[in-house]
Amino acid sequence: MKTIKLLFAIISASAMFSSCTINEDGFVDNGISLPELMEGYDLWYVDYPSTTGNGDVPFLTRAFTVSFLNGNLYANNNLVGIGSTGNGFGIKVGYYDYTPNTIRFYHDLYGYYELEVYQISANEIKLYDRYSNTTYYLIGYQRSNFDYDRLFYDNIHYFLQEYKAWEKVYTSQEGTPNLFDNENFVKFMAGGSDDTFKSSQDIPGTNLNSIYWDYTGYYTVYNVSGNYYQKVLQLNYGSNDVENFNLSIINDGRIRLYHIASGTTYEFQGRGFIQYLRQNAMRTKTKNKVLG
Repeated sequence: MKTIKLLFAIISASAMFSSCTINEDGFVDNGISLPELMEGYDLWYVDYPSTTGNGDVPFLTRAFTVSFLNGNLYANNNLVGIGSTGNGFGIKVGYYDYTPNTIRFYHDLYGYYELEVYQISANEIKLYDRYSNTTYYLIGYQRSNFDYDRLFYDNIHYFLQEYKAWEKVYTSQEGTPNLFDNENFVKFMAGGSDDTFKSSQDIPGTNLNSIYWDYTGYYTVYNVSGNYYQKVLQLNYGSNDVENFNLSIINDGRIRLYHIASGTTYEFQGRGFIQYLRQNAMRTKTKNKVLG
């Protein structure tokens, strides 16, 4: 995770284009070509919650950002390494070319897609898949004013899924004894069970493939109103056993959980990094709930 403490900023039209007009359909016409528009920004943030339609363009659904670099398509599909992987562009996932009003994508895993492009502001576009009647909204940024930290914390639900397991490596002496003291491994599930976690009391150092998962439950990451960088993790074991933690990120592979009820602090190390490019590594983005 690259530490850039900048707020998302909207780039003014004058910074990029010499003229700007609105046509009768409400779309922006800057009098520039589609390649100039798409390649004029380093990163296109995929505003997934604004997506309309019931279809799925999988490489957009699973990307946090996409970039258009001389015919090569790049994407940030992972939060681990965000801001540093591929100099901030992410990994190469395919290539593309243009028609006057569409982009033709040739993705390494998902194949061919042709999407219509509609500009709705100086740095905002809609990508429309006519086949599935689905529209994605993208916002353009330069790397120098893109807040990778904000992206990371807004999507922290998925960061937890980017390791096959989290192993407990530290327990504070402060705090009262509680049932979570016995948990040594936690894993957060991606795919169809996107809000499911498992926990294990196996001894530290157990091989990932040998871990016996004792419990299965549901987890939620809450935003805290007024503070994008403060999160609360809730583990629901069922039968009225709900554990709440203040969740902090130490680095891309280590998290701190402060158990609110007992006052105990735990640290977990990520094991078995999962790169979200393989077809069997699926997820669908959602938004965190907010605590008042």
